[in-house]
Amino acid sequence: MTSEKDKMIAGEMYYPGDPQLAADRKRAQQLMQRYNQTVFGDESRRPILEEMLGALGESVAIRAPFYIDYGYNITVGSGVFLNYSCYLLDAGPIVIGDGCDIGPFVQILTADHPRDRAARKAELESALPVRVGADVWIGASAILLPGITVGDGAIIGAGAVVTRDVPEGATVVGNPARPVRH
Repeated sequence: MTSEKDKMIAGEMYYPGDPQLAADRKRAQQLMQRYNQTVFGDESRRPILEEMLGALGESVAIRAPFYIDYGYNITVGSGVFLNYSCYLLDAGPIVIGDGCDIGPFVQILTADHPRDRAARKAELESALPVRVGADVWIGASAILLPGITVGDGAIIGAGAVVTRDVPEGATVVGNPARPVRH
């Protein structure tokens, strides 16, 4: 029998109220609380992040506060900077490539909710992965929705709502995000 966690990670419909998933979120909340009480330069930060996240590259700077759902579905490459109050809601995989700069209040969201009313009433959801390539710059308060991929070297303007894949090297702005013509 497949667990709700297995369904979640596979991108299938799952029940987020499952006791195992609730315990995983509680663990993540405890780690977030510990991390968010640290300050820049505190040597205890990296071990907390290593325990919290699925994979963590070298020379990563994540300013507190920092928010996650589970943590174990997040991969952060080397040389990544996340500014204050970023939300990485990782019911599905989130992969952030090397050398990314992510502004404050950015939200990367993987959870999706069914369009079917009965499935919503049953409190089911699904999750789609979000992949951010290398050397991407994401401006303040941008939102990346479930299932999108951002290509290497792309720029996401501040406040953009990214609903579709962003090609390598493209700059997108607005709500919904659209390419900027040069």
